[in-house]
Amino acid sequence: MAQFAFQSASELTQQLRDGKVSSLELVDYFIARIEKYDGEINAVVVRDFDRARVAARKSDEARSAGNAQGRLHGLPMTIKESYDIEGLPTTWGFELFKDNIATRDSHAVAKYKEEGAVFIGKTNVPVALGDFQSYNPIYGTTGNPWDLERTPGGSSGGASAALAAGLTGLESGSDIGGSIRNPAHFCGVYGHKPTWGVVPPQGHGLPGMIAPTDIAVCGPLARSAEDLELAMGVMSGAEPLDKPGWQLNLPKSSRNSLSEFRVAIWPTDAKCPVDAEVEARALELGDTLRKLGATVSDRARPDFDVAREHATYLTTLHSILGASFTPEQRAKSQMIANGSDATDMSDEAVSHRAIVLSHREWLAANNERERLRYIWQDFFNDWDILICPQTSTPAFPHDHRPFAERTLPVNGTDQNYLDQLFWAGVVTASYLPSTVFPTGPSSKGLPIGLQAVSGEYRDYTCIEFAKLMAKEIGGFRAPEKYPEV
Repeated sequence: MAQFAFQSASELTQQLRDGKVSSLELVDYFIARIEKYDGEINAVVVRDFDRARVAARKSDEARSAGNAQGRLHGLPMTIKESYDIEGLPTTWGFELFKDNIATRDSHAVAKYKEEGAVFIGKTNVPVALGDFQSYNPIYGTTGNPWDLERTPGGSSGGASAALAAGLTGLESGSDIGGSIRNPAHFCGVYGHKPTWGVVPPQGHGLPGMIAPTDIAVCGPLARSAEDLELAMGVMSGAEPLDKPGWQLNLPKSSRNSLSEFRVAIWPTDAKCPVDAEVEARALELGDTLRKLGATVSDRARPDFDVAREHATYLTTLHSILGASFTPEQRAKSQMIANGSDATDMSDEAVSHRAIVLSHREWLAANNERERLRYIWQDFFNDWDILICPQTSTPAFPHDHRPFAERTLPVNGTDQNYLDQLFWAGVVTASYLPSTVFPTGPSSKGLPIGLQAVSGEYRDYTCIEFAKLMAKEIGGFRAPEKYPEV
């Protein structure tokens, strides 16, 4: 039997173009894997198999008639539950929204369909997309295919788990605190957080959420860096309101070999120390690059105070958490996410609990952010790539206690659970693009991913670096527990 489960989307679409497999055969193949393996993983929590088979048949008929449509014609894929697909629920893990059925496709889904992709389902998320784990009262808990007792990450945990287990051809997630990058790191796949504003987010939201959200982005996850590049070409572009007078032209990488890259290594930081094995992996990567002729420094840093930069990120993050929903939704979602019962809260109590940041405070943080953007611009005039961790450790065991009770052991010392926002936030606050790429397993056999960060709009520089690194150290590795069916 053909082995499709762990091929990249680029390889699968080539097989489709060459006539070696039909769309319906691929759809049935991935459905069979979901039915065989996903009962214990719980990644593809919204299934749309019947409509997928209909779409696949139409795709095959179009190809036979010489009317193949787009770069992804016939490719089966899934997408994060928080994206709207017409006729399917979009809940963000809130039981309150379990009956919220989308009436139209999100921008990203529509763009994928225009390129011929066939959607077979949607993948699991945490409540409010607000955790490094993926569980909720509607769909339950998603396990990591490398160790089901551990988290696949969040909030795009179902997406990364589905890719790692070979349940889908391609995925897309969203990221405000590492929600693409964290799951990619934990599951050993690739994830790209685009420069803010280059991927339209319309249709990635709950009822009433229309405007783009500061620092939040939509972006791809995949089993190869080539697929990230392919998906970015599909997803990115002008937002609907900007389209009449705005166009995007992301520059291609100016570096074509690793020897040409100027790379800064930031392996750990006193503000958020990382596991010794993660730190060592970053330093080893630097050594590899030096041997290949790259210019490498493990001391070069942007010229800002790290604590002040992190505070700016947290302020912008809190402004979003405090404004994304109505006061009632905001307070209830916060309590639910923290493991509390919010069903009997009075309106007065709800308003009292709501987090609110004044516009004056946001403006001050935004001004600070502009200062940081200029500092980063200066830094990336001298350096092409910054390598740093995504989180402090590889995937950790499921922990569903209230947030305030959670800790994460790092080198024998317990860290605050939410300290893990540090490595995501240092990139996010200033709109920078970042690609997480796998570097191989830890001593316990768990994936370790690192971030490749570059300057604003240099998304393809990040992706090209990850692509070249795969040729040197290897790329995606499949977990042995989920072989071909």
